[in-house]
Amino acid sequence: MSALDFLVELGTEELPPKSLLTLSEAFKSGIVAGIEDAQLSYSDVTVYAAPRRMAVLVKGLDAKQPDRIEEKLGPNVTAAFDAEGNPSKAAQGFARSFGVDFDQLSRVDTDKGERLAYTQSIAGKSSAELLPAIVTKSLADLPIAKRMRWGAKRTEFVRPVKWLVMLLNNDVVDCEILELQAGRTTRGHRVHCNQDLVLNNAADYYETLLQAGKVEADFVKRRDIIKQQTIDLAKQHNGVAVIDDDLLNEVTALVEWPVALLGRFEERFLDVPQEALISSMSEHQKYFHIVDENGALLPNFITIANIESKDPQQIIEGNERVIRPRLADAAFFFDTDKKFTLADRRETLRKVTFQQQLGSVWDKTERVARLAAYLAPFVGAEVSDAQRAGQLCKSDLVSEMVLEFDNMQGIAGRYYAINDGESQGVAEAMQEQYLPKFAGDALPVHPTGVAVALADRIDTMVGIFGIGQKPTGAKDPFALRRASLGVLRIIIESKIDIDLRELLTFAAEGFDSLPKADSVVDSVLEYTLERLRSRYQDLGISAEVFMSVQAKQLSRPLDIEQRVLAVHEFSKLNAASSLASANKRVSNILAKLESAIDETADINEALLQDDAEIALAKQLAEKLASTSPLLSDNRYGEVLNSLAELQTTVDAFFDNVMVMTDDDAVRANRCLLLAKLRAAFLAIADISHLVTK
Repeated sequence: MSALDFLVELGTEELPPKSLLTLSEAFKSGIVAGIEDAQLSYSDVTVYAAPRRMAVLVKGLDAKQPDRIEEKLGPNVTAAFDAEGNPSKAAQGFARSFGVDFDQLSRVDTDKGERLAYTQSIAGKSSAELLPAIVTKSLADLPIAKRMRWGAKRTEFVRPVKWLVMLLNNDVVDCEILELQAGRTTRGHRVHCNQDLVLNNAADYYETLLQAGKVEADFVKRRDIIKQQTIDLAKQHNGVAVIDDDLLNEVTALVEWPVALLGRFEERFLDVPQEALISSMSEHQKYFHIVDENGALLPNFITIANIESKDPQQIIEGNERVIRPRLADAAFFFDTDKKFTLADRRETLRKVTFQQQLGSVWDKTERVARLAAYLAPFVGAEVSDAQRAGQLCKSDLVSEMVLEFDNMQGIAGRYYAINDGESQGVAEAMQEQYLPKFAGDALPVHPTGVAVALADRIDTMVGIFGIGQKPTGAKDPFALRRASLGVLRIIIESKIDIDLRELLTFAAEGFDSLPKADSVVDSVLEYTLERLRSRYQDLGISAEVFMSVQAKQLSRPLDIEQRVLAVHEFSKLNAASSLASANKRVSNILAKLESAIDETADINEALLQDDAEIALAKQLAEKLASTSPLLSDNRYGEVLNSLAELQTTVDAFFDNVMVMTDDDAVRANRCLLLAKLRAAFLAIADISHLVTK
């Protein structure tokens, strides 16, 4: 079967730069899926994406589908004839459905008996017939949040479409998609080659655009060019370019023929917080900033032009004129804000609503300050610093800088706290209160920052749960899922030994009134600790391990973490499965007893009769004595490793000893022995949950 090269290119007005890479990859995936569903083979697929085009080149594509044999089963042979031996109506109808006589049907043995069958050969369709539908479906399935119409057309797409190329080798695929007739004409760069380009063959696409059209159509190659040009240009001026991946992708989606140019701004702007300058350059102008070897911002930027200009200085000066007023605004806001302290601005927060039922942002800072002071001893912070930081933590929200640059929230607060002469802990807490912002983000480091970060999240969680607005699978407007994960990460990874139930109870007492006050602590605790399930899943720890610890209904996240990790390691031991089964068996035995057993009572050695139970009682007593100090120090892994040595003795006990003997005293003594065995493991976790069958 001959192999072909297939090219599809959709030309458009400038596509959304933040979506281009996603759209092009989805376009490719849709076409590949369609080709594979059609049972067409191919050797390679390449996707191209530039501001005004998305294209896919499929190499080595089958010219047609393979022919296939299709067998259709009909009625059972016993029902295929009437009393006279003639074909029944059902059998004749089955034959007519294929346009054949009854005599042309065959018989096939099946698990339901012998049945009539018709076998037919179906010729495969050509690729040219199949590809229009495949491309149409791929375009329809693109992840476009909002489609648009243009002119009088009823066609909808992310941007107005301008041209369509569909070639199989050197032949045009005759079809219409999105009201465009497919052809072989593409278009070059708007400036360097503002004309149509005729493609003679699908395989010529990339080189034709590159050489004649001055368009680098390969997104990855274009991105690499931009990155390398930016690095080299910064190095030429004794700097280091800071290249954010998201910004790099966005800039790549904005240009077809990239040329890096270096611009400059006035050094006086370096007195402004560099985060504000960087925000102005990257978010608004899509510039890359440059730092020195110490990471300090330099008064330069790199812009990527979409043209190879004969007079690049004009482009540079134009960009410098554009960025100057933005930086001047940032400098003005910074100078204006420094005339007022964070304490002064805090009063303005009385007029800013946090949540209608939970009061103003000022009210929230009062609660956060109270909580941060409570947390200070647990995290090693000064109580006065933690309380002060809690009071001031939201003051920068009403500053001119943050109102203009919302991503300066917290960052601006740190600069203003330093300007106001606040302590280092208070200043660091202004910024660190928002950490971690996302999964894998850095955690607060300064103790005061840790206290405020925890206090802020706990207050929000208790307040929102307390008014009955628990998040659902679809709605989480206050980002409580992220807040709870942040709380757990801070506590566990910062090794803060604190009881979350007690912390939530203290937080709840800080509210004047909560409609769900009676249940809020239990609700928030359950919701938060349940988030640990996904944490351990990400770490490759089984749900059974987590459930074994969860069964103890603990409320100290750090302690839970230590137990889970210990049980996880224990579960890898050869003895784990047997001991888990034994614990489950013990639980079942004890559950059937009419009265509870006092596990603190002593074993009556005089009632020990069998060698196996004598051995278990002796070895268990030794293990309890040796592991008691380990348990007190939370050295759970060492305790479980020691208890794992009981496996042989425990197995021998169940093989040789009848627990539920007729002798009441002996039976009670044996049940007490088993209860102590179970309690030894249960001091760490209920390992019976490790039994998966």
